[in-house]
Amino acid sequence: LGLLILGSRWLVDSAVKIAGYLGISRIVISLTIVAAGTSLPEVFTSIVASLRGERDIAVGNIIGSNIFNILSVLGLSSIVVPSGLKLDYHTLNFDIPVMIATAVACLPIFITGNVISRWEGILFFSYYIAYTIYIILTATKNTSLDLFSAAMIYFIIPLTIVTLIISISRLKYSRNN
Repeated sequence: LGLLILGSRWLVDSAVKIAGYLGISRIVISLTIVAAGTSLPEVFTSIVASLRGERDIAVGNIIGSNIFNILSVLGLSSIVVPSGLKLDYHTLNFDIPVMIATAVACLPIFITGNVISRWEGILFFSYYIAYTIYIILTATKNTSLDLFSAAMIYFIIPLTIVTLIISISRLKYSRNN
């Protein structure tokens, strides 16, 4: 337990220093570096489980980790802090809706033949990269943000909706035949 606390402290302290050095908000560092760093064990566990044919372990690990992080970690953190956890405007109006939209987007994929295909995995990973690019462009007030946002709104989101409709249609068609 002592090593876990020490490692957590190093991660948080380092993230705060990186944020200060780069002039980036702490929320951006936590949504990128800290999130990726704390999720790497789940990534490797899921990859190893998948390679060994234990796909239920891989999916259960991911879903269980997310449920634990949202309900337990967030819940316990807000219990421990006397004033509760305050959410900034961007987190409340962008990051949380993205999290909810991601969960909703996963539903049709998870029910279509009980398989997450390679192209769907590439799509998920691409969305993560796009999300990371967006929060970095926003934090740095990059001039490319408007173009990137337009591409997301007019190309990526409609493409996602079409993909979900096709996935659901395929599922309905395969169940009727």
